[in-house]
Amino acid sequence: AAGDHVWLGGVRIAHDRGVLAHSDGDVVLHALTDAVLGALAEDDIGVHFKPTDPRWRGAASDQFLAYAVARVAARGGRIDHLDVTVVCEAPKVGPHREAIRARIAAIAGVALPQVAIKATTSEKMGFTGRGEGLAALAIATLRLPEGDAA
Repeated sequence: AAGDHVWLGGVRIAHDRGVLAHSDGDVVLHALTDAVLGALAEDDIGVHFKPTDPRWRGAASDQFLAYAVARVAARGGRIDHLDVTVVCEAPKVGPHREAIRARIAAIAGVALPQVAIKATTSEKMGFTGRGEGLAALAIATLRLPEGDAA
């Protein structure tokens, strides 16, 4: 959509377009939230933060990831690793990689080496290739107490 920035991993990145979304549209934090909730077998971000609920209009996505991380702690678990791949033609993730890693580590309460950010393009194919949107795929590795495996 029209705009002057996108949010990726809790970092505001200047860009010639914006993201049309119910919240701030941070695909990285949304994917990580889903990965953590999925590893807990606790549904997905839309179940916990209904997109029809006006409370979440324009909301900062860091609170979604913080919530998921708190769910891990509530079950006596810990996060071992968070890994994200961003799929887009632009903006380029590389120049912002370390800032994104640091912000995710801070939100999740983990050390920087526990966070990985990668980026790829879709070689001009599909909606990401045409610059119509961004996508992110994430994996969360957790440790839960024995007998509490999801």
